Amino acid sequence: MSLPVVAEDKAKLCLAFIKQHLTAHGGASALGRRRPLVIGLNGVQGIGKSTLVASLAASLEHDGISTLVLSLDDFYLTNADQVRLARDNPDNALLQHRGEPGTHDVPLLKATLSALTSPSPSTQSIDVPMPRYDKSLFQGRGDRVPPEQWPIVTDPCTTVQVVILEGWAVGFQPLSPEQVRARWEAPESRTLRQHKLEHLLLINENLARYAAVLKDLFDAFVHLDSEDTAHVYAWRQEQEDSLRRAKHDETAGMTPEQVVRFVDGYYPAYELYTEGLRGGIFAHRQQCQLRIVLDRERRVKQVITI
Repeated sequence: MSLPVVAEDKAKLCLAFIKQHLTAHGGASALGRRRPLVIGLNGVQGIGKSTLVASLAASLEHDGISTLVLSLDDFYLTNADQVRLARDNPDNALLQHRGEPGTHDVPLLKATLSALTSPSPSTQSIDVPMPRYDKSLFQGRGDRVPPEQWPIVTDPCTTVQVVILEGWAVGFQPLSPEQVRARWEAPESRTLRQHKLEHLLLINENLARYAAVLKDLFDAFVHLDSEDTAHVYAWRQEQEDSLRRAKHDETAGMTPEQVVRFVDGYYPAYELYTEGLRGGIFAHRQQCQLRIVLDRERRVKQVITI
């Protein structure tokens, strides 16, 4: 179902969507040793994912619905492991910095999500550490925060009703090798032909491991889409400018030239997987995905329920 251009705030749209699925899941008062409602949220870099999920969490908490937000960014490899990955793949530009599938700690992601969504025996109490990643370290290349600084969630299946996992690649589905080749050969490609086909196929294989971890995890999904994916370059620069202001450090984050190179490292995945995301990630479920299309100023232009 597609609606015409609207001015309604995207947070209100998402909040209504989540509450609808929470009711179907068992209701806002449904606590106990049971699986939380899990929402996936995707959006290109800088589109406003973090701001949106913070608003959603605050609104849900205000309504008495305990909410936990996770970011895929917090599961990047440590700086040392990322340096090692880049060194082991010197001719693959897609693995020279964090971003593409293959640069996250998939076992850590799997262990954390399993602990959050698997009810423990009633006689046991569990503590689940929440990984954290600081993107400002190592001149913007980033590094994982030491584990002793990670926040702890105790008994999430008792204390948490909604889990939101947000990230730029959350929900991407791997393609067949033939589909990857077809997109690579397409004349309208923006960045894919800058890379060897074998390197794109490796990223696609890596994504399959992510998809295996996230398979059947999400109860519902929100896709913050853009009228023009290329807006990501300007939005990412705005993020870096905000980071410097927040840190009161002009050396924090990336320069404009570094931003272009950095986003170029992500953009092939947008070219490969955005079309599939727009078509819906749930093969056998209807009305479980909300697609909100935004313009350059991040205003809502279209709302689609899939």
